[in-house]
Amino acid sequence: MNRNANPFFGFDMTKVMADFDPTKMAEEFSKLAGQYQIPGIDMAAVVESQRLNVEALTQANKAALEGMQAVTKRQTEILQETMEGTQTALEALAQSGSPQDASAKQAELMQAGFGKALGNMKELADLVSKSNAEATQTINQRISETLEEIKTAATDLAKTAK
Repeated sequence: MNRNANPFFGFDMTKVMADFDPTKMAEEFSKLAGQYQIPGIDMAAVVESQRLNVEALTQANKAALEGMQAVTKRQTEILQETMEGTQTALEALAQSGSPQDASAKQAELMQAGFGKALGNMKELADLVSKSNAEATQTINQRISETLEEIKTAATDLAKTAK
């Protein structure tokens, strides 16, 4: 192999993600945890909690991926609209009469283009923000549930210790 070759060149992230199965990961954890019995610890509850953690992470990743796909789709649409707008603008400039008319038309087109670009940037930022909020909400909800599970387990453990 060439020393200067990028070792990640042939890396296919879509294959990795397609092969990733959170259910199998949770099953493996269940098998491993089932081998150990710790007095006062409900291993079934621990396993279930971890399964729910993996499920929440999977949902958050799905929301993030869907958001990224929506942004990419919209960026493609914006590029297409921009190309069409540029063609229309060039045709309008070509039909301008005097140099003064061409300058005025050019300033008008630049102002409209700048306004459109700002609107597109805001739209894309809103899409990213929405996607991040959805993913974060899923994780925050699971963290709250996990803290409640820990509190309940600690209370139960304290009761059995008395």
